[in-house]
Amino acid sequence: MATPRLKQKYTNEVSTVLQEKFQYKSIMQVPKIVKICLNKGIGIAVTDKKLVDVGVDELTQITGQKAVATKSKKAISNFKLREEMPIGARVTLRGDTMFEFLDRLLSVALPRVRDFKGINDKGFDGRGNYTLGVKEQIIFPEISIDKISRITGMDITFVTTAKTDEESFELLKALGMPFANQNKN
Repeated sequence: MATPRLKQKYTNEVSTVLQEKFQYKSIMQVPKIVKICLNKGIGIAVTDKKLVDVGVDELTQITGQKAVATKSKKAISNFKLREEMPIGARVTLRGDTMFEFLDRLLSVALPRVRDFKGINDKGFDGRGNYTLGVKEQIIFPEISIDKISRITGMDITFVTTAKTDEESFELLKALGMPFANQNKN
């Protein structure tokens, strides 16, 4: 199996550019993406249990890796929610699968977003991780628009080894993330 394109780009170009920019003494200090977590909350699943299975299937199709249902931790009577009730779906990608998904996200899915002007650079958490919200699952080519019953969104979190948001921003920008504001300070 061939090495994913973005993994080669990281190894050959991005790591050396970041090492020079931030003056790292060792190549091991250069930040890298550890994992990508996709999370889909399905709030209406309280009334219809089949929606969780549909959400799990959609995430499995999008990522190429089996997704799992998430369960509620607490019972909340106002939302008719009981403890351990399935209310969402999630999947964590690592290694080659992660780089292949990132490549598809950047080259195919994000350009399909209506009126796309770049992604927001305010999704950093202060520890070098970035979360991106996607409003519609139909931007992914694996999802057939004819077969879906409702349009749902998801959160995509990029977990990196970067110590600061600036390092993480530069890493994601170098990998091809289309930020709307390219100059983060």
